[in-house]
Parts: sequence; structure tokens; C-alpha cells
Amino acid sequence: MGTESRSRGGPPGGGLRDPQAFEEFYRRHVDAVTRFVARRVSDPHTVADLTADVFLAVVDSADGYRPGRGSEAAWLFGIGRNVVRAEYRRSSRQAGLGARIAGRRLLDDDDIARLEEKLDAERGGRRALELLAGLPESERAVLELVAVDQLTVSEAAAALGTTQVAARVRLHRARRKLRGAEELAGEQQEVRQAGHHKPVARTRQDERAGHAEQARQAESPTTTIAYAGGES
Repeated sequence: MGTESRSRGGPPGGGLRDPQAFEEFYRRHVDAVTRFVARRVSDPHTVADLTADVFLAVVDSADGYRPGRGSEAAWLFGIGRNVVRAEYRRSSRQAGLGARIAGRRLLDDDDIARLEEKLDAERGGRRALELLAGLPESERAVLELVAVDQLTVSEAAAALGTTQVAARVRLHRARRKLRGAEELAGEQQEVRQAGHHKPVARTRQDERAGHAEQARQAESPTTTIAYAGGES
């Protein structure tokens, strides 16, 4: 994320209602917001719709921005989480997106191609977020903003409207649970292997295979998420 998208200055709340100020703000942050959304949905039209919804919500809540509480990116990602969660709730109440297609703005081929590139680039981020699904909402929210969206702990706290102390506690709990899940998965695999194979003398080939498996587990997405993210 670039320096500009982490800016703490920004226009005053009322300034975003000025067309020129809003256009500058939009250009400064639209790429980061689009990538944020693309990590959470997989349809280019929905990415375009929700990105637009985020900036519409920005205008409505512009008076609530406080530069001293965090960066513009943290504020935007907090709004973005609410917009995406509202979309999840809406989608769960209807089988498809037919009702929305009629009202969405039309995308040309170039628009779709650009959004699909972002979707491809954020595939790993979507997979990482799937791995966090079993965590409690409060812990998952902090970890996804820090480990996946690359906010600092203080920025994540600002985005979620909580204190830095509470955010650090939740982050610690989430990481501990992920590490515990990784260790449990390894133990279960050993039990399964022991149940299918009789004890035999360990060969050099077995040892090399064991080292390879340990390396694979060490590089697994769960382990990466558990340790990723800043602490400031």
C-alpha cells in the first residue's frame, strides 16, 4: 500500500462534498479500495459495485473522519468492511444477483479485464481469509486487517472502532488459535499415518521425507497468517 493511501491529512469532512476534493480523494484511494474488495468477492461486477458503494458511504460519513485516530486507509477499510458485510447479508437473502444486475452500471470489456486482473492478483488474499473463517468475528476482523490487508495494529483498531489494547489482545488470541489448529492438524496426520503403517526402521529416505513435510507445514498459509502483520 502506497504512502499516499496511508495519508493522515485528507480533506476535512465537509471537503469531501466538494467535487474536486472528492475526485482527488477518490483517485488517491480507489486502487487500494478495489483490491480490498477483490480480496473478499470474486465477481468483477460485484467488485465494481461495492467499490462504488464504499465511496458513496464515504461521502455520507465524511464528518466522522478524525485524522488523529488513524490513516485514511484505516478509515476507508473500516467503511469497506461494513459495505462488504452488508453485501454478504443481502446475498444470503436471495439465491442470485439477478435483482442487482438490472441496476448496476455497465462495464465495458476493458473495465472487466482490469477487475479480473485484480481478482487474480488477490486470489491468495481470498484464500487466506477463508482460513480465518473459524475464528470469532472480533478476532478474525483484527487478524484479517493486519495480516491480509497489511494495516498496523493501531490502524486496524481505528478501522474497527476499538482500542489498540483490545486489538492487540484479539490479534494475539487469533494467532494463538491458528498456531494451535496447525499443531492439531499435524498431530492428527501423525495418528492417521501410524494407524495405516506398521512400525519399521527409519531410513534416510524416511528422514528426508519427514524434513520435507515439516518444511511444507512451516510454509503453509495458516502458519504464514499466524505470524504476518505489524505490531505498531
